[in-house]
Amino acid sequence: MPSVSDRGKLMPDSPIRKLAPLADKAREKGIKVYHLNIGQPDLPTPQAAMDAIRNIDRKILEYTPSEGIRSLRQKLVGYYKKFEIDVTVEDIIITTGGSEAVTFAFMSCLDPGDEIIVPEPAYANYEAFAIVAGAKIRPIVAHIEDGFSLPPVEEFEKLITPKTKGILICNPNNPTGYLYTQEELGAIRDLVKKYDLFLFSDEVYREFCYTGAPYISAFHLEGIGQNVVLIDSVSKRYSECGLRIGALITKNEEVRRNVMKFCQARLSPPLIGQIAAEASIDADPKYMLNNYNEYVNRRKFLIDGLNRIEGVYSPIPMGAFYTVAKIPVDDADKFCAWLLSDFEYENQTLFMAPASGFYTDPKNGIDQVRIAYVLKKEDLAVCLKILEEALKVYPGSKVRGKVGEIASS
Repeated sequence: MPSVSDRGKLMPDSPIRKLAPLADKAREKGIKVYHLNIGQPDLPTPQAAMDAIRNIDRKILEYTPSEGIRSLRQKLVGYYKKFEIDVTVEDIIITTGGSEAVTFAFMSCLDPGDEIIVPEPAYANYEAFAIVAGAKIRPIVAHIEDGFSLPPVEEFEKLITPKTKGILICNPNNPTGYLYTQEELGAIRDLVKKYDLFLFSDEVYREFCYTGAPYISAFHLEGIGQNVVLIDSVSKRYSECGLRIGALITKNEEVRRNVMKFCQARLSPPLIGQIAAEASIDADPKYMLNNYNEYVNRRKFLIDGLNRIEGVYSPIPMGAFYTVAKIPVDDADKFCAWLLSDFEYENQTLFMAPASGFYTDPKNGIDQVRIAYVLKKEDLAVCLKILEEALKVYPGSKVRGKVGEIASS
């Protein structure tokens, strides 16, 4: 029998999806499963996008240019201007989702053996994209006790070696919801400039910032315009995860030339997805405002509820629609699996993502889960009750006074 690739063996399982078979089995038993594991918004896609799809009047669904339809890229120029991000049509390349944008960025900027520094916890698939490119992630761990703020710049500098080629940030952050400050981003800019590194900046959640401070893009950082590779997607802001439309934006012409070779090799991004994405940019401004307000309300409701449960702690996320919470269990991976395979409360249970998969060293997230507040408040209320009741009876629970054992503190 032929052997499979070592690369495939190295690819990590998704902490977001790996428990899906257990969720399927729970549903087969008639148990209602609430999905807090994945960033799939339940808010509607803009009507403008749905209308654009329904009104497609073409005899052929043809290839598009490898860099994407020009009219979509032109509209994105106007969209970014609203955030004081000054780019041209030529700076923008449309990709098949933000995932392809990250992959093409790594493939175009990194050689096998090159290293990139990534604050953790981090979106789990970054590790997978780095493996595809033959690159290595050097993690720098942020801690829940500090609200997941960025470690001191001196800690970054300790990780820089002759193989270091870039720094990757996600701002606002997935999975923590952390929003980087001007001071933190300034420190990263100084490192990027000092060592002439790439700054890969995943900014797909820019619409969801919950502080009064202005949104800061990597393109706002002075003196590193040629170093920045920005990652974007319509998936989250327009509830269009299934369209698979993202973007890679950079002013670095040499990077763009490399990216285009990969774009040409995969031919083109999805035609219908681009049509819908372009229409979404013209959606009624009330659409984004309503979504924003809904997430603000859900965030407060969820975080207040989590911190009222004995032994549970979540810092207040300042962006995106996720939080990483510390829970009183021996092993969050086992707990999340147990919720789906062995527990139900009033014929209902939870599907959460163990946070261990968002760290290079899974021990760092052994008692943490990532929760996506992509459900309405009524459903979140049920989820909080399920979690509270589950922690009372889970065999590995550390809740004080747990029935049947002397719980650890």
